[in-house]
Amino acid sequence: MKKLTKIFASLLVIMSIILTGCGSNEKQVDPKDSSKKDEPLVVGFVYIGPVNDGGYTEAHNNGKIALENEFGDKVKVLIRENVPEGPESEKAMRDLVDQGAKVIFSTSFGFMDYTAKVAKDHPEVKFMHCSGNTTLDNMGTYFGKIEEPRYLSGIVAGMKTKTNKIGYVGAFPFPEVIRGINAFTLGVQSVNKDATVEVMWTNTWYDPAKEKEAANALLDKGCDVLGQHQDSTATQIAASERGAASIGYDLEHKENVSGYMTAPIWNWGTYYIKAVKEVMDGTWKSESYWGPMADGIVDLAPLTEYAPEESKEKVEEAKKAILDGSLKVFKGPLLDQSGEVKVKDGDVMSDEDVWSMDWFVKGVIGKTK
Repeated sequence: MKKLTKIFASLLVIMSIILTGCGSNEKQVDPKDSSKKDEPLVVGFVYIGPVNDGGYTEAHNNGKIALENEFGDKVKVLIRENVPEGPESEKAMRDLVDQGAKVIFSTSFGFMDYTAKVAKDHPEVKFMHCSGNTTLDNMGTYFGKIEEPRYLSGIVAGMKTKTNKIGYVGAFPFPEVIRGINAFTLGVQSVNKDATVEVMWTNTWYDPAKEKEAANALLDKGCDVLGQHQDSTATQIAASERGAASIGYDLEHKENVSGYMTAPIWNWGTYYIKAVKEVMDGTWKSESYWGPMADGIVDLAPLTEYAPEESKEKVEEAKKAILDGSLKVFKGPLLDQSGEVKVKDGDVMSDEDVWSMDWFVKGVIGKTK
């Protein structure tokens, strides 16, 4: 009987301890439950070309690298390269979401509608589309005023040409490309009123063979300087092989191409770091970002030994004026190809009108359609 009493008393003590533990306010931690706060932010990039294209996609990928260098193990970056502007881009973005991406940068104009479609299905993900005009609560757009350094590069081309015939290999007759050609031409005209800029369309962003074919056609017409809005270096290579000078795009290529003088270039990392930091801080909001040269997102690459010596001072002077706001690239008077006044003397085109520009300034040879 005494043994049973002792056993019963022991059980009461054990039950009391168990009940006290269950009633405790202290949170019971499951060792299998890892804190999501310690997990990196997954960021996805969708590229139209290969990361080593020597141009547009490589510039974006350099921005991705800058992002990784800035945040280290706080981010995990995924990429999809060589993605066509079609349903394939939608699949690429959905795959990134499935892999945990909470931020996605779609880097080509033709990805726009597909980005919006995926964004509507995934409001928990932040989407940013390059060069488009569609925004949603969880989808913004971003681009830079590349026309500012294009104007500066036009100064170099205008002072370099001996034939007064400058060629320009363009991807598509889109406003993005058209306003760049106009800015380049206005830069040319600021130092050389006799020079013209002839445009040859390839109807592709990236096709080195087509780009080189167009470049050679312009060289055959007597152009001795070539500019470009294309994603590869084929135009510069064609110029180099024929003893002509060239203006690049996206990245500088002073070590790769003879005759290369300078290039309007992208520093995408400045925007990628800004946007991801806002997401991390919880301050991100959908916007249509169109950054000027003063923001650092666009710039002119250093002039090489192939550029006219006297052009350096002219470029520095114009760049300073652009940065302080005293020089506006699209300030009137501006005439179209037929000589009609499109912008009156002293007037400055609005950002909205520049963004949708679909006409060529006087001095450009070629069609916008």
